[in-house]
Amino acid sequence: MSTSLPTVDATVSNRSKIRISHLLLYLVLIAGAVLIVLPFIYMLSTSLKPMPEVFATPVKWIPSEWKWDNFATVWREHPIDRYFRNSIIVAVSVTFLNLLTCSLAGYSFAKFDYPGRTLMFGVVLATLMIPLASMIIPLFMVVKSLGWVDSYWGLILPAGTSAFGIFLMRQHMTTIPNDLLDAARLDGASEPRIFGGIILPMSKTALSSLAIFIFMWNWDSFFWPLLVTTNESYRTLPLGIALFESSYGTNYPQLMAVALMAMLPVLIVFLVLQRNFIEALTMSGVKG
Repeated sequence: MSTSLPTVDATVSNRSKIRISHLLLYLVLIAGAVLIVLPFIYMLSTSLKPMPEVFATPVKWIPSEWKWDNFATVWREHPIDRYFRNSIIVAVSVTFLNLLTCSLAGYSFAKFDYPGRTLMFGVVLATLMIPLASMIIPLFMVVKSLGWVDSYWGLILPAGTSAFGIFLMRQHMTTIPNDLLDAARLDGASEPRIFGGIILPMSKTALSSLAIFIFMWNWDSFFWPLLVTTNESYRTLPLGIALFESSYGTNYPQLMAVALMAMLPVLIVFLVLQRNFIEALTMSGVKG
């Protein structure tokens, strides 16, 4: 009995330490979550306030008067619908182009052996280290020489592929067993059939992750649309929000209403694809 008591006490002590460490971890996570969510709560609160309450001290988190008409007013009085349409056209088109080009390039680098493959993949990786600012002027000159300024072509095609996407797809496709592809070839399947019937279905998690990243980056893109659009007909939403502020004064409730609406498409895309995205993170963690 005397020898078992210290063991029991040690076990209880260890469990208490584990519970305390878990409690501290949860408190840190909760604090981090609050810090992340707080700006969005403030954005929602401000979008529903009358203008005089925006800079009230102390901060009024709950408006005295709920101004739901801020959303209707900004949509009615400014061309937000056009900016939304342009952003959706550009972001969706660029996302589909990246899914196609990056998956094809990744398949080539992962599953075919040809002279110069390693060198070409190294060049692709090297482009990741080139600052985007150094490529802007040459890329703009090419777009201008092709007559793509103030057009969807100039907004979409320069972003139609990405080195990051090629790297991501290549790394995922190397995990697909070669024996599976060889068996399909023995059964008479063509390479397009193998790519569409085997490779793509087995790459859903990587494709979903890439779709989220590409859509988010292009939905939030500001600098490139600013360079290649001078006509309001082709302005995207981030550019429209910046011009909205400078052209009509700073009506902060309406500005927050536009910013809140601009978040929705990215949130919807993430919610639709989150299952595959989380699965991709889990699989990468297990493999690591």
